[in-house]
Amino acid sequence: MEAEVSMTKLEKGVGGGGQSFCVLGVRVDAVQIPDVIARMEEWIARREGCRYIAVTGMHGVTEAQHDGEFKEILNAAALVVPDGFPLVWLGRRKGFSGLRRRVYGPELMERFCDKSAAKDYRHFFYGGAPGVAEDLARRFAMRFPGVRVAGTYCPPFRALTDEEDREVVATIEGARADIVWVGLSTPKQERWMSEHRKRLNVPVLIGVGAAFDFHTERVARAPKWMGDNGLEWLFRLAMEPRRLWRRYLVYGSEFIVLVMLELMGLRKAR
Repeated sequence: MEAEVSMTKLEKGVGGGGQSFCVLGVRVDAVQIPDVIARMEEWIARREGCRYIAVTGMHGVTEAQHDGEFKEILNAAALVVPDGFPLVWLGRRKGFSGLRRRVYGPELMERFCDKSAAKDYRHFFYGGAPGVAEDLARRFAMRFPGVRVAGTYCPPFRALTDEEDREVVATIEGARADIVWVGLSTPKQERWMSEHRKRLNVPVLIGVGAAFDFHTERVARAPKWMGDNGLEWLFRLAMEPRRLWRRYLVYGSEFIVLVMLELMGLRKAR
């Protein structure tokens, strides 16, 4: 009974501020890219605290099945947007026919910068290998005239010391950023946003994963027809099998099994 009540609340949009549905105990907001952009601009205009957006798909939802703390982090996000066709298809099945496309992180990044270039927003780019954030900032400033780069930071491939973390917070605060684009991997980027939300006076934090590498052409993007038909995972697996086999073959299979059990009523979301 408790699981049913929880799902009802999630489907009414508790936490996301609008309509949403539940997948394996994770709230997913039934939004499209224009909706997300409008919400981001509203938060920047209001400047009432720091909010974070989880751009997640099958991988993030499955990761949450193994880590209860990470599931809480996802459900505490201001928005959890469906970056993956499995979540879009499940949303349609639950009656959200307006979900026509996924909220693809790299595309959301492009469209937000394009739409808001004349609005003087201050962008901070956090993440990527050494030099990637700087390269991305330079490319976006050239591609979208008017985009203001407040700063960049590429963290090392290890946990930051307390002193380093304080310096990062001071750097972002000193940059007076309106939005911080976080280019780490799931679940690292969501954990970072959750841990820093109360320490930053930034209206919007948003995790966009591999978008930094895609936009700097360090990693090839799937052809549009594959992305539009739910086949990007196959392209990425073929390109990086050693790194991604577990995500797509192990977690992907687990996701399908768990969702089928939930749809048949044989498993209750925790």
